[in-house]
Amino acid sequence: MQIYQSQNDLLLELDEDPFKLEKEIQSLFEKNLEKFTDLKMIKSEFTIKNYRIDTLAFDAESNAFVIIEYKRDRNYSVVDQGVSYLNLMLEYKADFIIEYNESQHHTLKRTDIDWSQSRILFVSPSFTDFQKQSTNFKDLGIELWEIKRYQKGIISIHPLQKSKSAPSIKQVQKAESHNIQNISKQIQNYDEEYHLNNKSEEIKELYEAFRNAILNLSSNFEINPKKLYIAFKKQKKNIVYIEIYQKLIRITLNAKITTLDDTKHLFRDVSNIGHWGVGDYQLDVSDTHHLEYILSLIKELL
Repeated sequence: MQIYQSQNDLLLELDEDPFKLEKEIQSLFEKNLEKFTDLKMIKSEFTIKNYRIDTLAFDAESNAFVIIEYKRDRNYSVVDQGVSYLNLMLEYKADFIIEYNESQHHTLKRTDIDWSQSRILFVSPSFTDFQKQSTNFKDLGIELWEIKRYQKGIISIHPLQKSKSAPSIKQVQKAESHNIQNISKQIQNYDEEYHLNNKSEEIKELYEAFRNAILNLSSNFEINPKKLYIAFKKQKKNIVYIEIYQKLIRITLNAKITTLDDTKHLFRDVSNIGHWGVGDYQLDVSDTHHLEYILSLIKELL
């Protein structure tokens, strides 16, 4: 990706200012971790069983630990190291919980963690085609993030997306190592297909109608499936949450009660009720009768 700076309607091409050390990448990423990823910093240089993890982080939305490793060159295997570290986490769960509890203001129990959403991020200025292809499994739990530095201190961050047709690691006949088998049993891929599995055609079509309508509201919307819901994210903030059930979909809007102009009073106040997602407005929907009205409230959040 090339970066340009606009000067009097002319574009000035900015040259890349390469990182000289991996430590530079790590320092920059850790200091801006929440801004880049929405993750909580737990420990830098976390050592466990003779392994040194560059950064240990926690995903509060998924209730899962995230390992982050930094690489300046491309001469390494992301699969071998990624699988090894993920297996380490799943084998020594208590050590990760202890590290969290010793560094944070509140404590976690083993049952508070969703280990099925554990993952590792590799952060590097670039990745080879082989590295991209070798991690293109939807349930492998390995993500590639490109980071580049340009003139004038400009930084670009680009998480590489897996292809929509990415296979399951369980389908690969050669995935016979103990580590990969262990990971494939414990890590689950939560995507739209997971939520729509075994649902009726009517519910699938209902979800598709709302999904497409919401995406059409903004080109910056991203679909962010989690274990219990599908979130629609804009600029790192989840705006809408949809839970899919057998006979309805449940919509939650990320807004404090009384802040939206719900003149029809369709949404219920769940501010004092336990529920999935963030927000006080919730509505169960079984048809598209109020679709346009619901969209009008979502627009207020954009």
